[in-house]
Amino acid sequence: MSGLDQRVVLAAGDGSLGPLLRVADDRLDPHAGYGRHEHRAVDVVAVVLAGGVRHRWAGDAELCAGDVAVLRAGAGLEHDEVAGPDGARVLQCYLRSARPGADPSHEVHRRASGWVDLGRVDARLWVARPGPGSAVAVPPGLLLVRGVDGVVVEQQGGRDVEGPAAVLVWQLDTERPAWTKE
Repeated sequence: MSGLDQRVVLAAGDGSLGPLLRVADDRLDPHAGYGRHEHRAVDVVAVVLAGGVRHRWAGDAELCAGDVAVLRAGAGLEHDEVAGPDGARVLQCYLRSARPGADPSHEVHRRASGWVDLGRVDARLWVARPGPGSAVAVPPGLLLVRGVDGVVVEQQGGRDVEGPAAVLVWQLDTERPAWTKE
């Protein structure tokens, strides 16, 4: 799609991160979108880092920087996301669905800070946005830091992270799924 720059920063196709499958750092030009596409049996957690996005599915949802949207595709859905007039930067985090046969749903956590309720027992998400010259103590887990120099990904036991940055910590049940043991 023209106007989309997608950089995959993590892809655990071997099941080593439990339900977390992939994280992409997406940049959308003003008014650019992904194009109408389908998802099935995944949960997509979109963390809007900058700009704004209109999510088009079963009614529009406007997302802005700091919002976290949770799309549960379940049995399947088609949707699109389109950037606003200033473009958008979004971390798209894909998880194996906790309820693959369920009806699809979408919820938005406005200006998320701290723990975000994903409605799952196998994955927890913590977010923070320390400003320039400030630091935040992050909990243990898989740390993703979007700073001025790019995206850092590391498994860590808890530490301080200096801003300016967008900080995500995933705490995951990393019991390898049955399909990886065959």
